[in-house]
Amino acid sequence: MSDARQFVDFRIDDRVAVVKVDRPPVNALNRQVEDEIEGVFKELGTLNEIGAVIVTGGGAKAFIAGADIKMISEKSPKEAFEMSAATQRVLSKIEKFDRVVIAAVNGLALGGGCEVALACDIRVADESAIFGFPEVSLGLLPGAGGTQRLARLVGIGKAKELILTGDPIIADEAKRIGLVERIAPKGEAVAEATSLAKRVLLRGPIAVSNAKKAINEGTDMTFEDGLRRETELFAALFETHDMKEGVRAFLEKRKPDFVRR
Repeated sequence: MSDARQFVDFRIDDRVAVVKVDRPPVNALNRQVEDEIEGVFKELGTLNEIGAVIVTGGGAKAFIAGADIKMISEKSPKEAFEMSAATQRVLSKIEKFDRVVIAAVNGLALGGGCEVALACDIRVADESAIFGFPEVSLGLLPGAGGTQRLARLVGIGKAKELILTGDPIIADEAKRIGLVERIAPKGEAVAEATSLAKRVLLRGPIAVSNAKKAINEGTDMTFEDGLRRETELFAALFETHDMKEGVRAFLEKRKPDFVRR
């Protein structure tokens, strides 16, 4: 654990960084945790050897079980606005990180924790994971991007059902509706996420980055503008060593040696 961080840190194993949020008992978000998440991703962005990032929770009980309710209860409307904007900024950094980010959801992913998972590119859930947005039970709504990302991921009707009832769902249901992509055996979410990350690492890193950017940016554009942005990012790859190496390796029937340039 870094001396400068109390609740969030990472380890690196064979080009995969595993970021762990560890604030017992349930890894609830507060300003310090969010600042530390932001700091970790800023540091990871400077490390060229990192090809993929996994985000998970410390302990077996929770991934991230929402926000610190005591902290929320003390906010004025102006402070609440600033808090929401600040948390959205942090999660947008995860979403826009230029390498793949996989959520390994182990246990409870409620409220802000579910919003963290939504900001990741791919979600792998432990079979015991529980997802939900209980904010309406507190007279609130998801304020860290949940109303926007969830609707884009599972559709408007299902997003409204989950958010407006506040009812939690288990991992199987989350996969059925498209909230998560994979389910792992109990205790194996990080291992399954790592296996998936290793598959991504076999591909051209700049191509992966540009593909992620095309998908993310395209969802906020008209279809025609999205096609245009795809074309721009596609063409940009033709200036890279990795594209030339990938094509050459294919023609020579060998594994490519990508170097991220």
